[in-house]
Amino acid sequence: MLTAIPDFLRSALAFVVVLGVLVFVHELGHYLAARWRGVMVETFSIGFGQAIVQWTDRHGTVWKIAWMPLGGYVKLHGQERPQDVPPEVRANWIDGRTFHEKSVGSRAIVIAAGPVANFVLAMVVFAGLFMAVGKPITLPVVGGVMPDSAAARAGLIANDRITSIDGQKVATFEDLQRVITRHPDDRLSMTIERGGNQLTLPVTTGSHEANGHKVGLLGVRGGVVEYQHVSVPAALWGGVTQTWAITSETFTGLAQMIGGSRGTGDLGGPLRIAQLSGQVAELGVASLVSFIAVLSVNLGLINLFPIPVLDGGHLMFYLAEAVRGRPLPPRALEYGFRAGLALIACLFVFATWNDLTHLGLFRWVAGLIG
Repeated sequence: MLTAIPDFLRSALAFVVVLGVLVFVHELGHYLAARWRGVMVETFSIGFGQAIVQWTDRHGTVWKIAWMPLGGYVKLHGQERPQDVPPEVRANWIDGRTFHEKSVGSRAIVIAAGPVANFVLAMVVFAGLFMAVGKPITLPVVGGVMPDSAAARAGLIANDRITSIDGQKVATFEDLQRVITRHPDDRLSMTIERGGNQLTLPVTTGSHEANGHKVGLLGVRGGVVEYQHVSVPAALWGGVTQTWAITSETFTGLAQMIGGSRGTGDLGGPLRIAQLSGQVAELGVASLVSFIAVLSVNLGLINLFPIPVLDGGHLMFYLAEAVRGRPLPPRALEYGFRAGLALIACLFVFATWNDLTHLGLFRWVAGLIG
């Protein structure tokens, strides 16, 4: 589909598609929850800036697609507090339809619905892919061997299929990782299939520190993926478990970055997403759809972080309001949002720096200067 388009244009188009889907679903969650809780939605915008296309529905919501496709927003009626707006604005508010007059529970539901919609999208997409093409299973086949690794010393080579370790059957590459992780610096017996023959090889695993304890290392890459057809209930459950697995891995990775046990080189921004979108689009529609699901999980999880200006920050304030029985003081909210904006700006600059480094821009500039 997109393989015949030049790399730059393909990446740009794929990025617009990926981000557009994610933003639309996220804001749709806010929109539907607001309608459910009786809040009028004034604007539903995909993108920022001047509208390219816009229309007004029968409920009075202005729907628009703007020219800058780097996000979107839902403008709720009476989203501001009464003391923060002039009397002429308050005069146009419709009683019973404003956001600020709803209970703290209703406001929390509206805010939380955006991230929840992203998780639901991921579940639905994964389940649909499992029904359409099958559930991907990474076979325990050696795709490559790391130099000077335990696998290299044991004599493993590419295309070897590992069938068991110390009598434990190995059906997937994840099974292999699970067994090896539990045996750091241990001598094991490994049964493999090579060229139609079955061989038994002794292997002494390596190890490294992870979260304060040793885990085993083999030093191989997986390289063969097989798609197994599953029933509809199994596909639906697979969508849930796959979403949970990605959520857990993402949260663990972010926690490791914050704790300093993992580097921040993997932290990327819009440029990295655009580059990956183009690369994934070249692999086909199924890969692009799967990529959207993975990013949807990331977007939902990050938005739940308790940082003011993000959905999680609003939920944190609502929790404080529920505990105190009244909203936080205006000054506390103001300082919180300022700190949140500063943190988000710093993260954006840092992620963009990582993107430019990853794309080789600085090496290219240094080459020109040199």
